[in-house]
Amino acid sequence: MKVVVDLSRCQGYAQCAFLAPDAFRMHGEEALMYNPTPDDAQREQVLRAAAACPLQAILVDQLEERDAPVQAPPS
Repeated sequence: MKVVVDLSRCQGYAQCAFLAPDAFRMHGEEALMYNPTPDDAQREQVLRAAAACPLQAILVDQLEERDAPVQAPPS
């Protein structure tokens, strides 16, 4: 999973830091710091945090799912 935050859109509401504190945290009152490659254990929290962002400044690319090989159904 890869996370990108558009820091020019982020207004520091900190919903992400509340919902996924291991991936997002506030530095001071307005500066957001985040982990661009959180581990799979944080997936649900990160997705909830991205959905809760009032300005939709968080983009999540779930690389594993998209790049995983497709298995053919049994015949």
